[in-house]
Amino acid sequence: MNSPSAMTGVLKRPFAEQVAYFRGKLGSLVPTARWDDIEKSAHDIGYMVAGAAKMDLLTDFAAATDRAIAEGTSLEAFRKDFMAILGRHGWSGFTGDESPARRAWRTRMIYTTNCTTSYNAGRNAQLDAAGFPLLVYRHNDAVDNPRPQHLAWNGLTLPKDHPFWQTHKPQNGWGCRCYILGARSDRGARRLGGGPDKQLPEDWDAIDPKTGEQVGIGKGWGYSPGESIKKEISKLAEKTLQWDYTLAKAYMQGVPERQRDALAKAYRGLPSVADDVRRYAQRIVEGRTHLDIPPYRTMGLLTSADAATVGGLKGLEVAGFDYAVDQSAINKVHKDHGDPESEAPRGQIAITASDYADLPELLNSPDQISDVGSTWKSKQPVIKISKYFGGEELVTVWEVRTGRKSLVLQSMWRLAHRAL
Repeated sequence: MNSPSAMTGVLKRPFAEQVAYFRGKLGSLVPTARWDDIEKSAHDIGYMVAGAAKMDLLTDFAAATDRAIAEGTSLEAFRKDFMAILGRHGWSGFTGDESPARRAWRTRMIYTTNCTTSYNAGRNAQLDAAGFPLLVYRHNDAVDNPRPQHLAWNGLTLPKDHPFWQTHKPQNGWGCRCYILGARSDRGARRLGGGPDKQLPEDWDAIDPKTGEQVGIGKGWGYSPGESIKKEISKLAEKTLQWDYTLAKAYMQGVPERQRDALAKAYRGLPSVADDVRRYAQRIVEGRTHLDIPPYRTMGLLTSADAATVGGLKGLEVAGFDYAVDQSAINKVHKDHGDPESEAPRGQIAITASDYADLPELLNSPDQISDVGSTWKSKQPVIKISKYFGGEELVTVWEVRTGRKSLVLQSMWRLAHRAL
């Protein structure tokens, strides 16, 4: 079970229940005018960004947020994606003004709210499935600016079915980073920083007339994230192998096909995806595999149109597959097509790590997809996908790996001139 003490940035590495919770919302993208257009537990089943009323805009935001949660991307990467989406859709005034400080604040709030809410929902599901009889409230707001009421709840230890938890399970306001832990005894609670003897004030459920919530809880936050669907979250998580690459493409089959296709294309349109594929290739080419580089790097799911095209060419069912690159392919491409002197006589330009940044765009809008038989040694089915970038043609070959449910890059080269 992930340690709540790691609640910094994107809460370190994502976990199955966290991803399952957020992806359960992707089938219901909710256009809104204000942040309170949907309330409390309705957030368990729907995704929104206040003021985002157009579905294509909301889809792009959902893809960026999903990547932050499912892959643990940084605030800086999320912010770059967010700003690119704003520019693409021409959405201005979303912060009330266009100052850099205000934009930075808004993107941080969207990022941290979705990450912490999904974290807490996933944790709630974990604690419920584990059957802990006691829950411990732990304060985790800023040390230099703690919320007095949240600090007063620190260490509070109560039975899991106490009414307090129906409204006070974190998070309890914008920017709140408090969390809960599970314990099986008073002694266990004390080891976690709990105080079993700490008394809950008799007026703990008094309502603040300014917020309409109980004192200490921000407006709209008087509910337990994920509580309404915690059993469904646990059932999904039980079926998932805990591996970052697996989580990156898990739980999407429950999303309606049309929405899933839009999210897949939006994912490949994120600047951070191109950046990460380029960096992944760069580290492998430079031999920096000691940096805990994963064996695969996903580039998102095939759309239903992609699956139909590949399936028609190869006579295979590839629905639910994703595009990926792996270390061995990058090493092979570097060996076969990375030398300028040997590529020039072929009318080709040597492949560098920067070329991998073009792969998401190639996959989203290829000029040609064709059948090129099978690999020479293993006889695995392969296809060719190519796209012109200016006067140069980027040609890629992908192996269909049915066991891993992926189309994995096998080779790529860049032709110097458009064929006549």
